[in-house]
Amino acid sequence: MKKHTIAIALIISGTLAVSGCTTNPYTGESQAGKAGIGAGIGAAVGAGIGALSSSKKDRGKGALIGAAAGAALGGGAGYYMDVQEAKLREKMAGTGVSVTRQGDQIILNMPNNVTFDSNSSTLKPAGANTLTGVAMVLKEYNKTAVNIVGHTDSTGTRALNMTLSQQRADSVASSLITQGVGANRIHSMGAGPDQPIASNDTEQGKAQNRRVTITLSPL
Repeated sequence: MKKHTIAIALIISGTLAVSGCTTNPYTGESQAGKAGIGAGIGAAVGAGIGALSSSKKDRGKGALIGAAAGAALGGGAGYYMDVQEAKLREKMAGTGVSVTRQGDQIILNMPNNVTFDSNSSTLKPAGANTLTGVAMVLKEYNKTAVNIVGHTDSTGTRALNMTLSQQRADSVASSLITQGVGANRIHSMGAGPDQPIASNDTEQGKAQNRRVTITLSPL
């Protein structure tokens, strides 16, 4: 059974390596030939390392894990972020948090009604639960930088909003760190009302501007 599992990992990696163009199994999109070849080579190397570094009992499992990790690294940063994007979309489904892809960056937009009460920097239970899902993915893919920015609407003084937005960004950062995400990967800042995405002349627009964004970039 173990030999069979290792063989499957190597067959998968070989298939990726010889394809001129492959389909990303996580997004369903076509990968460029070079990325597919790189992913295949990475998978083959990863499968071998995973098998050799595991105990006899877990050698088959190690080969599959190594193949997946090697494929992601071999395929380049884009492939690595593709995998994270797919997992984050799964984790964020139904939470109210949107997942947007811009090149090699993934942006999570956390609206204020999910994360914080008015004039508060204490995470709501829904926000804390959502960040648990984010932390799980970030711990699995630890070659990603995490940039957290707090945003407010224009109500109140700018000084108050700058302080509140920083406190909210720090709360999100602290939650991720507490759950095992490396502090050296995380940067948090408050943008206050300076980066609106909607008009502050309406209540609907203000609601959209009250948010925390988490931008993930390959290290």
